Amino acid sequence: MPPKLDLGGTSHVKAVISPPRINLRRAASYNHDRGPLSSTSSRFNFNHLVFSPPPSPGLPSLSPPAKRPSRGLFGTIRPLRTIRYTLRLLSIVVVFYVALQVLTWLFGEPTPAARKPSKPAAQAEMEMVSREEAPDRPAPIVVTDSRGRAMWTVSIPPGSDFPLTMREYVDMCAKCRQVAARTQHMRSHSHGLHPVSLKFGTDSTDQYFVDVQEAEKAGYLPNGGRSRRDPASGLEADKPVCKKSLTFVLESDDAGLGKTLMMLWTAYGLAETEGRAFFIDDTRWAYGKYTSIFKLPPLPECSAPPSHEILPCPRHARHLVVSPATMDEMYGGVVRSLGTPSESLDRAHQKTQFDLARKGYEALSQLNKEDGHYVDTRVRELMAKRTVPKSRGQRNGLAVGVHVRRGDRHPFEYQYRHSYMPLNLYSDTAREIIDNKFNHSGPFGGEDKAAKGQSFVILASDDPMVYESAELAGASRAQERIKLASKQTIQQVSPDKSVMHKFVDETFGWEGGFFAAMFWNLGASTAHAAGGNPGETPPSAETLRLRSLVGRAYMMDLAVLADASDMIVCTVSAVGCRLLAVMMGWESAMEQGNWVNIDGGYAWMGLE
Repeated sequence: MPPKLDLGGTSHVKAVISPPRINLRRAASYNHDRGPLSSTSSRFNFNHLVFSPPPSPGLPSLSPPAKRPSRGLFGTIRPLRTIRYTLRLLSIVVVFYVALQVLTWLFGEPTPAARKPSKPAAQAEMEMVSREEAPDRPAPIVVTDSRGRAMWTVSIPPGSDFPLTMREYVDMCAKCRQVAARTQHMRSHSHGLHPVSLKFGTDSTDQYFVDVQEAEKAGYLPNGGRSRRDPASGLEADKPVCKKSLTFVLESDDAGLGKTLMMLWTAYGLAETEGRAFFIDDTRWAYGKYTSIFKLPPLPECSAPPSHEILPCPRHARHLVVSPATMDEMYGGVVRSLGTPSESLDRAHQKTQFDLARKGYEALSQLNKEDGHYVDTRVRELMAKRTVPKSRGQRNGLAVGVHVRRGDRHPFEYQYRHSYMPLNLYSDTAREIIDNKFNHSGPFGGEDKAAKGQSFVILASDDPMVYESAELAGASRAQERIKLASKQTIQQVSPDKSVMHKFVDETFGWEGGFFAAMFWNLGASTAHAAGGNPGETPPSAETLRLRSLVGRAYMMDLAVLADASDMIVCTVSAVGCRLLAVMMGWESAMEQGNWVNIDGGYAWMGLE
């Protein structure tokens, strides 16, 4: 008989512990035994995401009890409330900052003059000074007004040499652009504006630029006094100072005279268009005094301003100084041709350049008294040469001018770009012009034949060997007052070598044409010429005299060709050819076609 279970004799409650192999899987009722749930089923709900079986009275909890959120100083942490408080705090800060900027802009800072703008490393070469300071050398500077706003001006210490060197003017123009951009950057960041790109070669005005007179009145620059010097004559002037002016400095590193003249004439036209008085400075001109070649230019009714007020930048400065080195920086949009030389200029742009140069030619091209008298006499001689004797219809011969430029100037024409245009192209073109002019089958057949016999070529060239060529044999020289001689010609007039004479340098001539190296070494000994660049030392009086003779010969050649020729044949690659078109005038050269370019199909251009 099995023993009985006695439960009454013990004082402890005994619990039945299930063996470890008991299956503790969840019941089917908790696992949705009706099949899997689907998001598209009507029985779908989110209970399975938060499913938890009911607590068992006999088993411990399988997960630790959830912790209650901690309470801080402000109670329970709520993310949305924290973000909302942060946004409110930032809004308050922004409002206060904007209000402070507006008050500063309206009433200024207590001591703006004592505050000095920081100098970034990238702008280390620029002068960033306050209004109580000024550099001891010419430079653009940044100043601050009474409201703490950034402005800029150009400081040239009174008593500085005038004109400055070409290098100084070029450097100042580059720094003007940098300082102006820096000032706009400072203003745009302080007021939330967008920076505006600067174009010094246009008519745009920089509103943050302060001219010298205003800068002196405001105390940004020291007062330089009112001493006046006329750059054109070098004399003190008693006239009132011009309100606006443009001074052209003739100093150039280009040995050729044509490019400088084209810039000079164009600058005069620009000054007249902008209402500026015009002055010329020849202090360091390679050809000597301006009046050794030309007559004194017309002086305005006012006097030149103090030299420290004549600035190389920006273009809208009250008193502006321009040189061949800075002409493109200030007036690049006007003096620079559109596109490449192989492209034809826009007709309107071409006429604008032409008219500006023409104004300068009419005002500044009168030769000195002696050369001018010779040119007038020579022109009358050549015009009389083409007259047909006893001509009833007064049908005279044709004078065709030919300008041949060689030396260090080569054509635009691709096949001749490393050499020169053949001389037969000049002579064939001139002969064709004469043949087309006088058609023997026309109503003036007899007169045409006589007029053709009186037609001739007027020749001007920088190469003396061109005058002796077979292609242009029989051509009349434009002028014979000053000739560029060849070595052979010089030796013919030299004393007999068998007789002892004082030693002189080896003779050289202008064979091949005008070369810059030969020009810079005029008047210098062979040893000196080989030892360095003559442009680095001041030229002697003899050197300036020889250079002036070269310039006078060049200008007399052009003057005779322009006045005595009915038509002119030349190459547009030479600046002298373009000057001849200006001297002929737009109607004659362009409208009537009397200016003929044989250097490809290129149009007239001012400066490429």
